Amino acid sequence: MSLQVYSTLSRKKEPFHKRPGETVSMYVCGPTVYKPSHIGHMVGPVIFDTVKRYLQYIGYKVTWIVNITDVDDKLIVRAGELKTTVPELAAKMTDDYFDCLKKLNVTGIDQFPKATEHIGGMIAMIGRLVAKGIAYPADGDVYFDVSKDSDYGKLCGFDPEQLEGGARLEVSGKKRNPGDFALWKGAKPGEPKEVTWDSPWGPGRPGWHIECSVMSQKLLGDTLDIHGGGLDLRFPHHENELAQSESDTDKPFAKVWMHNGLLKLRSGKMAGSLGNVLNVADALKLVGGETLRFFILNTHYRSPIDLGDWEPTPGSIPSGLANAQKAFETFTRFGERFQRITGRSFFTGTKPDPRRTMSVDMGSYLMRFSEHMNDDFNTGGAVGVLFDLVTALNRTADFHRLESPGAQADRAMAEFEEGAVLLKELGQILGLFLQAPSQAKLAGGDQLAAGLMDLLIELRNNLRATAKGITDKADPTKKALFDQTDLIRQRLAALNVTLEDRPAGTTWRVG
Repeated sequence: MSLQVYSTLSRKKEPFHKRPGETVSMYVCGPTVYKPSHIGHMVGPVIFDTVKRYLQYIGYKVTWIVNITDVDDKLIVRAGELKTTVPELAAKMTDDYFDCLKKLNVTGIDQFPKATEHIGGMIAMIGRLVAKGIAYPADGDVYFDVSKDSDYGKLCGFDPEQLEGGARLEVSGKKRNPGDFALWKGAKPGEPKEVTWDSPWGPGRPGWHIECSVMSQKLLGDTLDIHGGGLDLRFPHHENELAQSESDTDKPFAKVWMHNGLLKLRSGKMAGSLGNVLNVADALKLVGGETLRFFILNTHYRSPIDLGDWEPTPGSIPSGLANAQKAFETFTRFGERFQRITGRSFFTGTKPDPRRTMSVDMGSYLMRFSEHMNDDFNTGGAVGVLFDLVTALNRTADFHRLESPGAQADRAMAEFEEGAVLLKELGQILGLFLQAPSQAKLAGGDQLAAGLMDLLIELRNNLRATAKGITDKADPTKKALFDQTDLIRQRLAALNVTLEDRPAGTTWRVG
């Protein structure tokens, strides 16, 4: 199957309009940086980072831009509440956003333009729209006249005349039509000077929608290959972006519009007013960054992402995230097993050779993975293939006893290693398996924790060996010794430490 992508504009899946080897331009709306990033802010970046990774894997060249909205009413209000300046608040929250992206392996973004860096371009575009008669000044503000755009509403599929004043729209008595939207906002009394710029219509700042039109046009050209963002941005933000951009250039604004589903709790909406927003920094205290990324990708990007049940109390974890953590441990345990069998790290010791000849069995997994990704980037289906592959590899290791000392199964070992290389390769397309998971830090540091665990395992093994050496099964000493080994396992389990007895010895892991 060739690559098929669903576009919100056409409302159907269509063959992607470019061929491998060509350059793809992709613009995704970024955050308004006035509060720390919550996990909902990571959904879009993770999804579109994966889109870029796959496009590159199949031969495309991709330039991906994500904007930073660093001037906005929300920023002004929040900076006032914190008694800081808008630039200082924006810089701090932008750093938080960047840190969150890094921890979730979102590495594909090529540029992060800031709105305040493109004010001149915004004023110029607004001027062109006014000159065309599509926009009009009104007492210091400038509005886009939706009645002058014959196909306004085509992205969302509604008639602008049916909109009522104030319905998801900014209310203003200066508007000619209820659906008209601000391109420029005149400065209000008492607003800080750092959010005010001179313009032909008086001092003020740009409206939200004009920012993305100008930055995408400046950095990627008049027509984008892919425009992405959350489903909540479809209206009014993307509808207005499309209208003003095409009215300015008389060219299609984007060939494909991709909208990702939103994060939700089973009990309802996540909102700051409800006190149930989970910031990324807090989520990463509960699960690893790759686990959080895995959780997002385990659902098709156009579907809602279910966090499950959650009571927002310290240390509690949403049920959906807990389930994802448990599922992802399948791959963590495989990585540990690979190292036991081969003596090499699954994360740093496996690297695919593009010239390799792949066996029929392994080729079938690659084909199924590609079919899912070619079907509108179905990462949920692709993740399912990873589980099928790791299950097959574990069966091979079990059947041929590859963990037994001196195992003589060269062909099985070759198949196992070939499959592990493919598993790593496919995982990395999804932005997974890029780094070894770190063991939980205990008091005294990792080195001390590892030493203490080795000591406990040695003591437990000595107790077991002594117990097995007692031939009289009725001897109470034999039972007492085995009871002590069980107690060690139970007490460690209470500390979230799991012991695993294997032919080559006992290992331990956190979780």
